[in-house]
Amino acid sequence: MKILVCVDGSDQSKRALEKAAMIADGCKVNEVGIIHVYDHSQDLTKITSYKDLTAEEVEKFKNMVEKHKEQQKKILDEALKTFEERNIKARTFFREGHPAREIISVACEEEFDMIVLGSRGLSGLQRIFLGSVSSAVIQQAKNSDVLTVK
Repeated sequence: MKILVCVDGSDQSKRALEKAAMIADGCKVNEVGIIHVYDHSQDLTKITSYKDLTAEEVEKFKNMVEKHKEQQKKILDEALKTFEERNIKARTFFREGHPAREIISVACEEEFDMIVLGSRGLSGLQRIFLGSVSSAVIQQAKNSDVLTVK
């Protein structure tokens, strides 16, 4: 059995991480994958108009995005520790793009049997406009079971 657990730093994803570790610890799990998808479109919302940017402002924005990516990668490092502390072998995936699409893509490409994710990582108005990642994964994952954790 291969488990893919999705993390985004939210409390929901931390609970999903713990549940995946419990499952991996109690079952014969061959492999655990931990995925974090960096949704760069959220960085783009910080800029209101692109046409009036100076070269210096573009460079500042690029630096801000790179710094944000590095912070996001730390989420994976922390998640990996959860499995290492239990002596469970795990590997990480850092992808950029639409979270649900990337999660499903990795699950399919790497032939994960189960996807574990929080029931939601977004809240309020953001969730209405961006849609629910967990709902999309549940609907679109064809070859993997999906466990959503509240």
